[in-house]
Amino acid sequence: MPIVLRSLMRDRILHLLLLLGVILLPLAHYRWSELPAAVDWHTIMTLTGLLMLTKGLENSGYFDVLGARLAQRFQHERTLALFMVCAAALLSTFLTNDVALFILVPLTLTLRKFSRLPISRLIIFEALAVNAGSLLTPVGNPQNILLWSHGTLSVPGFIAQMAPLAAVLMLTLMALTWWSFPARAIETHAQSGAQQWHKPLFLVSVLLYVVFIVALELQLTGWALLLVAGCFLLMARSVLVSIDWSLLLVFVAMFIDVFLLMHLPVLQPWFAAITQLGEGGLYLLAIGLSQIISNVPATILLLQKVPPSDVLAWAVNIGGFGLLPGSLANLIALRMAQDAKVWWRFHLFSLPMLAWSMLCGWLLLRWLH
Repeated sequence: MPIVLRSLMRDRILHLLLLLGVILLPLAHYRWSELPAAVDWHTIMTLTGLLMLTKGLENSGYFDVLGARLAQRFQHERTLALFMVCAAALLSTFLTNDVALFILVPLTLTLRKFSRLPISRLIIFEALAVNAGSLLTPVGNPQNILLWSHGTLSVPGFIAQMAPLAAVLMLTLMALTWWSFPARAIETHAQSGAQQWHKPLFLVSVLLYVVFIVALELQLTGWALLLVAGCFLLMARSVLVSIDWSLLLVFVAMFIDVFLLMHLPVLQPWFAAITQLGEGGLYLLAIGLSQIISNVPATILLLQKVPPSDVLAWAVNIGGFGLLPGSLANLIALRMAQDAKVWWRFHLFSLPMLAWSMLCGWLLLRWLH
């Protein structure tokens, strides 16, 4: 438990969110009984399960084996980066952006054991890739699930609506990846014998991963989480101790802060005026709100005022780029990177990506309309 307490004490993002909540509490109009419902507990349970399962795979040592194979398979930084970015985008289209990161980021981190690679930059691009790839399908990310469930489009219809934006952003990201990673040979470290890994823990983690994903689709997340926690409690208690518990508290604090922000009396006239906005105003508002409160809460708020149009769908997905809060996937990826400098380096790529996406997205919308 001291490990968990040290993590909580050092988490500056959590401290900032708690301070913001304390400031907003006396200013917002709400009832204390409403605060627990402000948290999306399904999301919290999902993240908890994914954190446990990823840590189980990591502790099994199999990521070391796979990382060593990747380091041997790819000869140049550029080709490895292009492969990882494509894998992140592809996985995010059907496994959701969060799950894709939970699979790929730990694998990416193991690459530093076998080679000299710009690991933090690679993780930044994986975060950008899941934002670009996940927007294509209705199950790629939470905001798309919300938009699709509130609309009338079929799955193929939704994909057709998002395909032009997805194509432009993926082409842009591939070009940016090509430019940002040189074609120089990967410098590998000397390896001492075959990589050791714990096969039973790996197999159980993979099996539980499949069960958990199926349970998410069947709306049985709570039971699946109990199963995962119980198995690791019996088999590998170190998994439960070593996951990033403070990340879960960060998400809880974010949900409560967003709830309080939405209930500030000074902002209510602005929320009421949303229904009067034209397409351009809605486009800018959705992107701007996403930068402040993240694109999922922004989608929830805006769907109360406007229908789930293509303008809204494109805007909240574009809003995942830019500032760190734009997408919760950004926070997950950078937390897992375990690099203090990655937080500001992320914006060197994400902010230009936001500006370019906004421009291309609006021009495409004007052309399609």
